Amino acid sequence: MKAQKSMIRPTARNTKQASASQAVDSSTEKRIKVALVEDQPEVRESWTRLLNSFPDFACVCACTSGEEALRIIPQEQPDVILMDIFLPRMSGIECTARLKVLLPQTQIVILTAMDDQELVFLALEAGADGYLLKRTKPADLRTALLEVLRGGAPMTGQIARRVIESFRRNAKNRDESVRLSVREEQILLLLSQGYSNKLIASKLELSIDTVCSHLKHVFYKLHVSSRTEAVVRYMASKTERQKPEGL
Repeated sequence: MKAQKSMIRPTARNTKQASASQAVDSSTEKRIKVALVEDQPEVRESWTRLLNSFPDFACVCACTSGEEALRIIPQEQPDVILMDIFLPRMSGIECTARLKVLLPQTQIVILTAMDDQELVFLALEAGADGYLLKRTKPADLRTALLEVLRGGAPMTGQIARRVIESFRRNAKNRDESVRLSVREEQILLLLSQGYSNKLIASKLELSIDTVCSHLKHVFYKLHVSSRTEAVVRYMASKTERQKPEGL
């Protein structure tokens, strides 16, 4: 007597569960992937819930340390990373610098309770693309994440003011004869508005290589090393030019 093959027919319930699972997976794939690095459990859970509450974002991993972030985040390939500065052993600034080497295209936004000016510049020098305070409102956080993905440099108001003031103080030490060309001004203006290199090239009818070449010249002239610093420097100089005489 031949043994009958065991066959499990999918029930309606199983089919529905499979469909629901596929729908969730499909929905997650379409959402912007965010990685979080935060050592405080309550804060980490709170931010994870907040990120997942945004319909267009998904928190793909929440790491407790810089070491864990370096091990896990490259595998997840997130679109943006939210990084705390004060982490055990390895600081968020060092972690940012190392992740930028591994994931140069991934945007990293510092998210911290401190608005210390020295930390802001250290973070920017390490490769951070934005700097927000943890008291940032949920709606403003979502806007900032979208902004950094468009090539912008989001900063909490207090942070932006500190950075601009620092550039103003140091402006006297720079060569005042430095002038940007009309094209460089156009590119820097679009950069400050959040346009990516590709969109800038399309808007100005240039090749991406030409845009990148102009940006290199801008970085050299402004004594900066990143898009974020270039934008902030531009904002500071623009504000300075618009000040009434005698102020």
